[in-house]
Amino acid sequence: MQARLDFYKASPDALKALIALEVAIGKLGLDPKLLDLVKLRASQINGCAYCIDLHTADLRKAGETDRRLATVSVWHETPFFTERECAALAWTEAVTQVSQTHVPDAAYEALAAQFSEAEQVNLTMAVNTINSWNRLSIAFRKTLSA
Repeated sequence: MQARLDFYKASPDALKALIALEVAIGKLGLDPKLLDLVKLRASQINGCAYCIDLHTADLRKAGETDRRLATVSVWHETPFFTERECAALAWTEAVTQVSQTHVPDAAYEALAAQFSEAEQVNLTMAVNTINSWNRLSIAFRKTLSA
């Protein structure tokens, strides 16, 4: 696969805004490892190889186990994730696939049981942001390096 364009160079101001949002989300108090799990799951759903590789590497650096990494895509069928992580992953799936799910009440109720209102908004912003990165990377064919 060949990259279509370098979106960082093509519109630096737009990317600065997205990067600023990403930095702000990182300062809102959510666990960085949880954020990377969410980013990995959204990237899996969207089929973004670049982002899957990036967030898998970030999670490994943060000490995530291979067993949990291998089962993120089937998290609901394993005992490896906490209730809080499961709520975040379910929310990520529902928001990422909003045109199909319309974000069901069950996903919201699970989220609300584990996260404060501010955390719910912050997590949703993180999901929105990774979906933006995925769409940029997929649309413009951001490539992996060996």
